[in-house]
Amino acid sequence: MKFKNIRIGDLLISKGYLTEAQLKVALEEQKKTGKRLGEVLVELGYINEHTLLEILSEQLSIEKITLDELELNSSLKNLVPENIARKYRVIPIKVDADRLYVAMSDPSNLMAIDELSRVTRKDVIPMLISNDEFLAAFNKIYGGEDHLYKIAKDVEEQISRLSQDEELLETLAEDSSAINLVNSIIAKAINEKASDIHIEPDEDVLRVRFRIDGLLHEILTLNKMLAPTIISRIKIMANMNIAEKRIPQDGRFKIKINFKDIDFRVSTLPTNFGEKAVLRVLDRSRALLELHRIGMDTHSLEIYESLISKPYGIILISGPTGSGKTTTLYATLNKLNSIDKNIITIEDPIEYNFKLINQVQVDETAGVTFASALRSILRQDPDIIMVGEIRDKETAQISIQASLTGHLVLATIHTNDAVSSVVRLVDMGIEPYLVSSSLVGVVAQRLVRKVCLNCAVEYTPSEELLKRIDAKYQNVKFVRGEGCHECHYTGYKDRIGIYEVLKLDSTLREMISNNANTEEIKKYALQSGFRTMFDSGMKLASVGITTLEEVLRVTTIENE
Repeated sequence: MKFKNIRIGDLLISKGYLTEAQLKVALEEQKKTGKRLGEVLVELGYINEHTLLEILSEQLSIEKITLDELELNSSLKNLVPENIARKYRVIPIKVDADRLYVAMSDPSNLMAIDELSRVTRKDVIPMLISNDEFLAAFNKIYGGEDHLYKIAKDVEEQISRLSQDEELLETLAEDSSAINLVNSIIAKAINEKASDIHIEPDEDVLRVRFRIDGLLHEILTLNKMLAPTIISRIKIMANMNIAEKRIPQDGRFKIKINFKDIDFRVSTLPTNFGEKAVLRVLDRSRALLELHRIGMDTHSLEIYESLISKPYGIILISGPTGSGKTTTLYATLNKLNSIDKNIITIEDPIEYNFKLINQVQVDETAGVTFASALRSILRQDPDIIMVGEIRDKETAQISIQASLTGHLVLATIHTNDAVSSVVRLVDMGIEPYLVSSSLVGVVAQRLVRKVCLNCAVEYTPSEELLKRIDAKYQNVKFVRGEGCHECHYTGYKDRIGIYEVLKLDSTLREMISNNANTEEIKKYALQSGFRTMFDSGMKLASVGITTLEEVLRVTTIENE
């Protein structure tokens, strides 16, 4: 294997994909995380994975290959054991005499190539494949749907022998085959980057669905007789009562998958066809991001960082459920967390645990509400307080009082945009002068789906859509995904945030004190350079990261 004698960072700069300043930031991040430079560059958003693969292919003088080009041969899994394939992220492609052709996400790993040669007793010829395509190929050969159905069949046979005895079926939940089935479903969900796993009995089947990029996809349809065993297994993992099937239950568990600790929040619900379980996947590596990685553009990020650097005041994060508010809050706490600050949160529920941060769980049955917890927190000498959600006047009042007495308060609120969050506090019964005195700024956000790079093509949106947008976007070359195996034929893969950040100035404070309405506040903000979520989304659509349709799905156009 001949490597070009040029570093990947220098190669990217020479081709205009990267600046010296960006490389410097990435190298600093690499020192902190220990990750490969290419991986860091993608995570920072400086390049996409497609560009990285092109550059690696050139640097290593290795052919780049896609899943569509592969003719996967499941019999080769006997030549390359699953543990070796997983450890080195390698897929056997074909054997030609004494040569073994493999697809690898890191073909520069000479140790992996040496071990493959030793195990297979063949000369190894590596080809380059993306991480996502490796996982898809790995699942097809070593652990895809066929593998899951085979495990499910084994469990079915055991159930049949037990003649549907409820107590015996529950003991089967401790059996290795049932454990293997549930673990395999969970592993597949992680590989597919699912946020939720739905295991739901229907009239005559047991359906397994994954929520991926905000949408549910049917993954498996199993024999309904598996339902009691699978649900019982999940309850055991989450330390729930397997005998109680008449009432909803909640639980949590943690397992290690692909060398990562993943938390799961479990909810069961009795339905007319039996118990349904939903598992929320809480992957710390995906949620606990650095603030500069959440997707804010440079302009918005600079404004937001100036807001959170203030010693006191209240900052609101606005958006509907599932819009990424928790990710923004946690990234902010990551940024602010230090040994010289006392940070306390009140959450419902606590999704991730932080070091050095005191986190309080809402428990209304024990009398611990957002409002009651806030009162106690104020006696704990806090510097920064995070309120999971301002739901009522009492919580809003205490949060504002806290911000007026020398504390920085971060809180979420359910409103449509940044400006309406200001008016919402007044509508809750907070005096306008208190809002204007305490509020530092507001962030509103949504998540949009990203175009799948594997099937992206240029297209022209409908005339009706083009008429709705500003003339400056009329000549933009928009991109969408045609649909492929990587994106479940949706044309989209992964999501990114779009944001609007409203920073209060003296004029806005005076307007709020004078009880200005939403339209008046927004008009002034726009005249002062305020950028809306629609603007943020169109910036992404104009460079092919998302589609025009996706932006219009989650935002509104001014004056429309």
